[in-house]
Amino acid sequence: MKGEIKKILILISFLFILNGANAPFSFSSTIDELKSQINEKNNQIQNIEEEIKRLQEEINKNSALANTLKNQINQLNLQKQKLQKEIFLTQKEIETTSLNIQELSTEINIKEKEIQEKIDLLKETIKKIKETESISILEVVLSKENLSEIFGNINQTEMLQDEVNANLDDLKELKLSLEEDKKEKETQKKNLENYQAKLVDQNKLVEINQKSKNQLLTQTKNKQTNYQKLLSEKIRLKNALEAEIDRLEEQIKIQIDPNSIPKAGSGVLAWPFTDEKMKSCRSYEKELGNVYCITQYFGRTPFATQNPQIYKSGEHKGLDFRAAAGTEVLAADSGIVAGTGDTDITCPNASYGKWIMINHNNGLSTVYGHLSLIKVVPGQYVKRGELIGYSGNTGYSTGPHLHFEVRATRGTQITKRESMVCTGRIYTIPIGSISSYLNPLSYL
Repeated sequence: MKGEIKKILILISFLFILNGANAPFSFSSTIDELKSQINEKNNQIQNIEEEIKRLQEEINKNSALANTLKNQINQLNLQKQKLQKEIFLTQKEIETTSLNIQELSTEINIKEKEIQEKIDLLKETIKKIKETESISILEVVLSKENLSEIFGNINQTEMLQDEVNANLDDLKELKLSLEEDKKEKETQKKNLENYQAKLVDQNKLVEINQKSKNQLLTQTKNKQTNYQKLLSEKIRLKNALEAEIDRLEEQIKIQIDPNSIPKAGSGVLAWPFTDEKMKSCRSYEKELGNVYCITQYFGRTPFATQNPQIYKSGEHKGLDFRAAAGTEVLAADSGIVAGTGDTDITCPNASYGKWIMINHNNGLSTVYGHLSLIKVVPGQYVKRGELIGYSGNTGYSTGPHLHFEVRATRGTQITKRESMVCTGRIYTIPIGSISSYLNPLSYL
């Protein structure tokens, strides 16, 4: 009888140890410290985002002022401040993500240790149960003084079996939780890589901003009269190059079969910005009259017809979006990068500036103009929503924005030819038949 009681006590003690293995206290202080640091970083991120928002509001107000040299320099300075704040924000996001990875690594270590401890203890417990069960019923009956003790022994054995089953369920839950933590860690690692790449891009954007400011000061010698002459020359070049391209496009006689492109209203294209950017557009509804940051629509718009010095044809061939310099520009759909270029190399301040064209597999092509930085190369496959560049103020642009076109692929081609306007220089630019230009809003 004493031997029987001893076996039961051994089994109960094992289960007590097993249940106690759920709470490893040695890691708790580390996790608490990491959580505290993460909360602090998140608060810092929130404050920086508020500062960026304030700077963007200043940029918007300044853009509405007269186009003077003083205001243009001030605009570049504000844009530089905003870009620097965005660099600081990215650095904090890198720090926060690194802390998240540390926290997940610690939790993974804890769970792996718990799982191993539970497995080892379960093995030992099952071994003890088998030893107990090896005692025959006759031996149990003979060793007990009454029926109550006999049934009590049987009930205890059943209870131990239930405890083993319960701990097996705990093991399954721990394993699932561990797998989720590992997936989240991989996601955080990918986020970290993206933030680090973004930081490199943002530093380049600051350099581009400074270069633009230095170039403007050099060209104008910091005099308003020289700035006005520069603006007039930009308009002259822009109109001359546009007329040259129009003559080329008039020679392209390609009729577009309506069945070769998606139906209007099909929504086959995504907005070329992040969800966060599109949400921010709602705050400009009163000012712009829409919640999409559209500053100029497609076609014979009031602005195009009222400003023949800018749009001699009286038509606007795409959509213009309000987008601060350095705003991420995303592919509107998956496809192959048909080409990239920079018209400023041939005719400065006269056309698209830095541009990208993507051919999609549905008969449509999209063009993105006035970029500050291009992140793709011709022939590259890009996924829908993938980063392809950053918005800017290159080419002929009255302020930082994204010019976005949708075209029928069949009627569009990328041309390399010597410019008649900027003689002796070869420009690379997407041109197409008049019928190939489509209203982007029909597909967004």
